[in-house]
Amino acid sequence: MRYDAVLAETVGIRGANDDEIEAYTARPMDGGGRGGVVVIHHMPGFDRESKEVVRRFATSGYNAICVNLYSREAPGADPDDAAAAARASGGVPDARFVGDAAGAARWLRALPTSNGKVGTIGFCSGGRQAFLSALELDVQAAVDCYGAFVVGTPPEGFPLQVQPLADRTAELRAPLLGLFGNEDSYPSPDQVDELEKLLQTHGKTYEFHRYDDAGHAFFSVDRPSYRVAAAVDGWQRVEAFFATHLGGEA
Repeated sequence: MRYDAVLAETVGIRGANDDEIEAYTARPMDGGGRGGVVVIHHMPGFDRESKEVVRRFATSGYNAICVNLYSREAPGADPDDAAAAARASGGVPDARFVGDAAGAARWLRALPTSNGKVGTIGFCSGGRQAFLSALELDVQAAVDCYGAFVVGTPPEGFPLQVQPLADRTAELRAPLLGLFGNEDSYPSPDQVDELEKLLQTHGKTYEFHRYDDAGHAFFSVDRPSYRVAAAVDGWQRVEAFFATHLGGEA
């Protein structure tokens, strides 16, 4: 019989500026070396869906962690209230995110079952942040799930106020998997095309998959945007990508 127990819990870790921040973790209890995954939550925040994704990676054999990126704006608040506070301030500053993600990667690598390899995956605003993590951090793989404004800038009044990252594509340090809906506006298919051309120009290792009849947030099972076929295929792509880049020894 296969031993498949998973430990899931909320912990405090050190993030940007050495701040103590909240994080949710899950990891297999069967010993042995394995890769780690930093899950970057979507704009709606550190919610049940984000925690389910963390547990999913643990049951797939990874150590996983999701940092509450809104810990400072609204400590202890419900996810909706924390997300509202973050939107009011234009989202999480890039430098602070990088510090928090670095803390999460450091926490994963300190686990006795770590093989030293860490990947990141982000959804919505977290998709852009996954791309940013592959520019700034020592990670072995990054997955961008419909990340807005890697290419292009937010329109006036948009709740996320950030700068594009496309002009830094040459700095990408890790293989990239991108999953996008062809009915999305942020990023639009044209923006995905632009990013793909930049990745090709700079000789980066990447793979993109695009889905018809799918818009933004097609992975979100509790929202009308959920698309079964796209989500099922997308998860298969993620699992294969991480198996390639996070398995084995460091």
